[in-house]
Amino acid sequence: MSATAKPVNQKAWFLVLPVFICVAFSAILPLMTVVNYSVQDIISPERRVFVGTEWFAAVMRDEELHSALWRQLGFSAAVLAVEIPLGIALALSMPAQGWKASAVLVIVALSLLIPWNVVGTIWQIYGRADIGLLGAALQWLGVDYNYTGNATDAWLTVLVMDVWHWTPLVALLCFAGLRSIPDAYYQAARIDGASKLAVFRYIQLPKLRGVLMIAVLLRFMDSFMIYTEPFVLTGGGPGNATTFLSQYLTQKAVGQFDLGPAAAFSLIYFLIILLLCFILYNWMQALGQTEKTEAAHG
Repeated sequence: MSATAKPVNQKAWFLVLPVFICVAFSAILPLMTVVNYSVQDIISPERRVFVGTEWFAAVMRDEELHSALWRQLGFSAAVLAVEIPLGIALALSMPAQGWKASAVLVIVALSLLIPWNVVGTIWQIYGRADIGLLGAALQWLGVDYNYTGNATDAWLTVLVMDVWHWTPLVALLCFAGLRSIPDAYYQAARIDGASKLAVFRYIQLPKLRGVLMIAVLLRFMDSFMIYTEPFVLTGGGPGNATTFLSQYLTQKAVGQFDLGPAAAFSLIYFLIILLLCFILYNWMQALGQTEKTEAAHG
C-alpha cells in the first residue's frame, strides 16, 4: 500500500446513520403503509380483505379523477407560463447592488413569508365585492366578477393568487443566477456593441438555464400539489371548478373515508408527478444541448 493512501474509516458511516433513520420514519415507512392500504379493503381496524389491484382499476376508471387531472394540468401549465417569464422580468428589473438591492429583495420576498392558509384568507377578503379592494374595484369598473359563483372567475382568482404568492421565488432564484454571471461577459458584449436583447438572449438566458430548471421543477411540483390556498379561497367550487387533485384525494381519504382507493390514488398521484418532472427535466436538458450544438456550429 502506498504511504500516501488515505486510510479507510468505516466509522464514518455512523455520521450519516441519523439521516437514514429520519428518512425511514418520514418517507419509507409512510410509503409502505400507503402501499399496504392500496391493496386492501379496510372494513374496520380489525378486518381487512386483500383486493390486489382492484382499487387501482377503480381509480383509473373514475371520471371525476380524470376531470381533476386535466384541471390540474391546465392550472400547472398556466402557472409556469405566467410565473417563469414574470419572475425573469422582475429579476432583470431589480437593482444589482447597494441598499436599494437589499430593500427590493426584502420587499419581493414578503409574500413568501405568509402561510398558505393566510394567503387564501387574504384573497378571500380581497376578492369580495362588499369589503375587498379587488372585488369592489372590478364592480366599480362594471365587471361582473364573482369568484364564489362563477367558475371562470374562481379559476382565474386562484391562478392570480398563486402568481402573487410564488412569482417572488422565481425572481429570487433568477436574481441569484444573474448575480453569478461574471462581469467579463458584459464587458465583451459592450465591446461588441450588443443590444440588451442580445445580451439577454446569448449571455443571461443561457447562464440562467440551471436556475430556471430548478425554478420550473419547484413551481411545477408545488402547483401540482396545491391544496390549502384554493381550499380556503373557494372550497373547490363553485361546483368542481377549482377542485384539484390534492383536494380530490382529501375528499376520498377524509371526507368519504375510502382509505383503499385514496391510497391507490395517492400512489398514482405520486407517479404522475415523478413522470412529469422527469419529462420536464429531460426536455430542458435536451433544449440546452441543442442550443449548445447550434452555438458551436454557428
